[in-house]
Amino acid sequence: MKNKTLEDLFHETLKDIYYAERQIVKALPKMARGAQSEELKAGFLKHRDETQVQIERLQQVFELIGKRPRGKTCEAIDGILAEGEEVMDEFKDTPALDAGLIAAAQAVEHYEIARYGTLKRWATVLGMKDAAKLIDETLQEESATDQALTAVADASANEHALQAA
Repeated sequence: MKNKTLEDLFHETLKDIYYAERQIVKALPKMARGAQSEELKAGFLKHRDETQVQIERLQQVFELIGKRPRGKTCEAIDGILAEGEEVMDEFKDTPALDAGLIAAAQAVEHYEIARYGTLKRWATVLGMKDAAKLIDETLQEESATDQALTAVADASANEHALQAA
């Protein structure tokens, strides 16, 4: 068995998040259609557009390390997205739907923040300054999206979820 290095781990994790982002970009329009509040719908669509740019950034990182952009099935994101689908099915047409969608979206964001934080650190350790910079741009966007979701939850969704259907 080949001796695996941090560079190998970086590449494998990059493939993981590339797959995840491509799944997320497919899920966001469904979440937007399911959302009740216009603010949440718009937020999901805005993040879909951001995610498309994030995928392009990941492609640039692959290019920087001399690898072809390729995903690797990420069971974690598949599970998180499946839970989001479950929330849409189980809470459809209820006052709690948007709060549930926000929670599902934040689970996605937290996964991405963990992955991008790790990738940024490894890129820095590996001396990949340009890759670290690209990854950090995405990390900042993911953190901002998480904060925006919290703001929507605090402003209306959680309070609305208290109401009886």
